Amino acid sequence: MIITSIRRFVEHRTLAHTSPDASVREACHVLDGLNVGALVVLGGEQLQGVLSERDVIRKCICQSRLTADTLVCEIMTANPVTIDASEPPAHALKLMTEGRFRHLPVIDGAKVIGLLSIRDIPAEYHLMFERFGNVTRGNQQEAGRH
Repeated sequence: MIITSIRRFVEHRTLAHTSPDASVREACHVLDGLNVGALVVLGGEQLQGVLSERDVIRKCICQSRLTADTLVCEIMTANPVTIDASEPPAHALKLMTEGRFRHLPVIDGAKVIGLLSIRDIPAEYHLMFERFGNVTRGNQQEAGRH
């Protein structure tokens, strides 16, 4: 099945979110309750950042910070890369692969409508992306020999 836009992945999901002034413990309860690996951080309706399990582990737990005393805004990834809901899955995969992150806020105009995980993108897109990269690298190497 060809999926033409990112919107299809997020349109029927609840937006997993927290606020920047929530405690990390509160945000972890949201992560656990929704069984997700990341949350968008919203100040009102404005995107402030993304909070992932990795942020909690590396910036809170490993730093011996108490989750109840640490605010989300202190450890979140601020100003994350976003993708418009009309973009194709291949573009999302490219952004995530090149940026080395697994979660991408999806926007429609100025509004955040979802959070895309790299696991949401079907395996065939990953395979096509990898094959395209191999072909592109091979062509660049071949051009360098001439």
